[in-house]
Amino acid sequence: MGLINRFRTTRLSKTESISINSSDDKPLDLELNDVSDKTKEVTTSNQVHDQTSDQLDDVEIDKDLQHGVKTIEATAVAWSKRSLIGVFISIWFVYLLNAFQSSTAGSLDSYVVSDWGEHSLLTVISVVSSSMTAAVFIPLAKFLDLFGRAEGYLLMVGFCELGLILMACSHDLSTYCAANVFYNVGFTGLIYSIDVVTADATQLKNRALAFAFTSSPYMISAFAGSYAAEKMLETIGWAWGFGTFAFITPVVCAPLYLILKYNLRKAKKNGILEREPSGRTIPQSIKHYIIQFDALGVFLFASGLIIFLLPFNIAASAPNGWSTGYIIAMIVVGFVLLVLFGLNEFYLAPVPFMKHKFFANRTLIGACCLDFTYQLSYYCWNSYFTSFLQVVNYLTVAEAGYISHTFDIVSGVLLFIVGYGIRKTGYFKWLLWVGLPLYILAQGLMIYFRRPTGYVGYIVMTQIFISVGGSAFTICMQLAVLVAVDHQYIAAALAMLNVTGTVGGSVGYTISGAIWTNCFEKALERFLPESALDAVADIYGDIEVQLSYEKGSLERIAIQKAYAYAQTRMLAAGTAIMALGFIWVALIRNYKVSEMKQNKGNLF
Repeated sequence: MGLINRFRTTRLSKTESISINSSDDKPLDLELNDVSDKTKEVTTSNQVHDQTSDQLDDVEIDKDLQHGVKTIEATAVAWSKRSLIGVFISIWFVYLLNAFQSSTAGSLDSYVVSDWGEHSLLTVISVVSSSMTAAVFIPLAKFLDLFGRAEGYLLMVGFCELGLILMACSHDLSTYCAANVFYNVGFTGLIYSIDVVTADATQLKNRALAFAFTSSPYMISAFAGSYAAEKMLETIGWAWGFGTFAFITPVVCAPLYLILKYNLRKAKKNGILEREPSGRTIPQSIKHYIIQFDALGVFLFASGLIIFLLPFNIAASAPNGWSTGYIIAMIVVGFVLLVLFGLNEFYLAPVPFMKHKFFANRTLIGACCLDFTYQLSYYCWNSYFTSFLQVVNYLTVAEAGYISHTFDIVSGVLLFIVGYGIRKTGYFKWLLWVGLPLYILAQGLMIYFRRPTGYVGYIVMTQIFISVGGSAFTICMQLAVLVAVDHQYIAAALAMLNVTGTVGGSVGYTISGAIWTNCFEKALERFLPESALDAVADIYGDIEVQLSYEKGSLERIAIQKAYAYAQTRMLAAGTAIMALGFIWVALIRNYKVSEMKQNKGNLF
C-alpha cells in the first residue's frame, strides 16, 4: 500500500510547451497540457488497477534482516489484496481446526486417563507437555526468522500429525503422555506461527481487530467440540476421535502454506527479494546457520527450562518429595542453564535472540509477567473444572464442555469490541485497567459459588465475567509486546510472551495437582461413609466410578463435598496470585498505536 508505481509515464511539462499557433489561433501548448492531463489520468488509473506494478518499485528490503524476516516482508509487498484476504481466511480455518480439536480433546482427556485408572494424573500430563511446549517457542522463533514463516508453519503441522497419530494409537499412559508432548508442541507452535504471520500482515492500529477475527472460530467450537466429544465417546471411541483429526489437519493447513510460498516465488520473480549469494562450502554453511540460529543460546534455554520445570511435576512421586537429591539438583541445574542463556545473549551470541535494549523494555517485561500471572491463576483451578461440573452439577460431557468454554463464546464477541476500542482510541492500556479488577472479582465470586448445592447459573455468570477480563488480557498483552520491538523481533517478542504464559500455565497445573493430591483424597476419606472407604483409590482415580454413584446417595454427596473442598482452595490460590497483575499493568507504557508504523507491504 502506498508504494510508487513501477511504470512511470514520460510526459512534457508545462514549462516545455511550444507556443505555435494553429489555424484556429489556439496555442499548441494548451493541447499538450491536455495530453499531459490525460496522461495523468491514465497513470492514476494504472495505480488503482495495476496492483502488481503498484507494489514492485522503490521497495527496499533491509539487507541486515534475517532471511525469514526478509522473505515475509517481500511476500507482503508482492501479494495482492486477494492473496491477503486468502491469508486471513486460511488462518481463520486453521484457528477453527485448533479450536475444534482442543475443545474435543479437552473433553476426551478425562476418559482417556480413566481407562487406565489414572484420572488423578490429569495435571501431570498437562505439566509435562506444557514444560516441553514452553521450551520450543524460542527455537521456533529463531527458525521462523532464519528459514521463513512458511517453513516453520509446515514443521509445526508435522508435529501435530505425529502427536495425533500417536494419541490415536496409545495403549498406555506413558505413550499417551509422549503423544501429548508432540500434540501440544505442534498445535501451540502452529497457532504461534500464524500469530506471527498475522502480525506481519497487519498495521499496528488494526492488529487487535485481526487477532479478534482469527480467534473468532472458538465461538463455534465451544458448542460443536463438546457435542462432538460426547458423540465420539458413544460411537467410535476416543482413539478414532484423535484419528479423525489426523486426517483433517493436513487438508485444512495446506492452503496457508501454499499462499505464502506462491507469493514468495512471485516476490523473487519480480525482483523484490534478491537472491542471496551462495558459494559457501558445506562447513561454511553449517557455521553460518549455527551462528544465525544462535544454537548455543537455543540449547541453553530449551534444556534449562525443561530441567527446571520437570521437578514441579515429579516431586510428589519422588522418595523424599521436594527434599529428594535429584529434585534439588534439577532445579539448580535448570536455573544455572537459564542464567547462562541470559549471559550468552548479552555477551557472546553474534546474532542474539533479541537486542539487549528490548530485554530491559518495561512494557515487554510487564506484559510477559502479566501473562505468567494470568495463566498461573487460570490453570490453578481449570484442570478439574469439567469433572466438577459432571460430578457435582450432574451435567453431561457436552453440557460441561459448554460451560467450561463460556470464555470462548463470550470472548468471540468481546475481542472485536476490544479491537475496535483500540482502533478508535489509538490506545490499549486503559482496557487492562478495566479488565483486571473485573477478572479478580469474578474469580472471587467463583470461590463462593463452587459448592455442591450451588446453582449452575451462577457458575455461568462468573465465567462470563472472567471472559470480559480475559478478552482484554488476550489482545492487549499481544499488542504490548509487539509495539515494544522492531519488525525483526516480533517473532521473538511473541515467543517471550508465549514462553512466560506457558511456564505460568505449567506452574498453575503443578499447584492445581498439588492441591488436588493433598486435598481431594483426604476429603474423600473424611466424607465417605465407612462402607465406601475401601473404594477410595478407585473413586480418586476414575471419573466414571465417581459418576456411577446415584444422585443423592451418601457416596455421591461425599464425592461432591470433596470436589468443592479442593476446588475452593484452587480458586483461592489463583485469586490471590492474580493480585500481582496490578504491578504488571503499571509497568506497561501507554503507547498510541494509531501513530506507529512497523511493517512494509500490502497490509490490513
